Amino acid sequence: MKIKNVELELVCGPTSKLPENSLPEVAFAGKSNVGKSSLINSLMNRKSLARTSSQPGKTQTINFYNINKEMYFVDLPGYGYAKVSEAEKKRWGEMIENYLNSSKMLRVVFLLIDIRHKPSANDKQMFEWIEYMGFDPVIIATKSDKIKRSQLDKHIKEIRLGLGASNETIIVPFSSLTKAGRDTILDFCDQVIENEEDM
Repeated sequence: MKIKNVELELVCGPTSKLPENSLPEVAFAGKSNVGKSSLINSLMNRKSLARTSSQPGKTQTINFYNINKEMYFVDLPGYGYAKVSEAEKKRWGEMIENYLNSSKMLRVVFLLIDIRHKPSANDKQMFEWIEYMGFDPVIIATKSDKIKRSQLDKHIKEIRLGLGASNETIIVPFSSLTKAGRDTILDFCDQVIENEEDM
């Protein structure tokens, strides 16, 4: 997939009505400091369309990016950030749940996990919730440039075990620095568009 045209089309807060899109959607979920904005910017070949910050927890809305007028990248609020109130965490959780529950055009959910750390309880809960909603999450193991290549398989195995994921669950090592894994993720997006055209 070559991304030529990107537009931040809609930003939904806790009280916003979710759009009824006619184009397929792929969603990106992950902890607040997992590198979600960096991943989305890397995929879109844009430096700062998705806001990155050294302070986690910046994505507090659901952001819909129209890609080539063919599909949407949906950036979900980061979860698990310790420095926000319980009420705020609950509200973000409800937004994610509402979106996963109600979107008719959601085709793939990418769940981002920091490859350097074992999945947290929040990661496992999100993985199980995505499966419960009927999706096969694709795991993106971010920050792969931070570990030695010889350690890659070991860390991927730890993610699989930590999530309780089957051997069929796809795990893609990714680095926004080296762009490793970028083409693989964009291939998934291409498949989504092709499947839609075949329907």
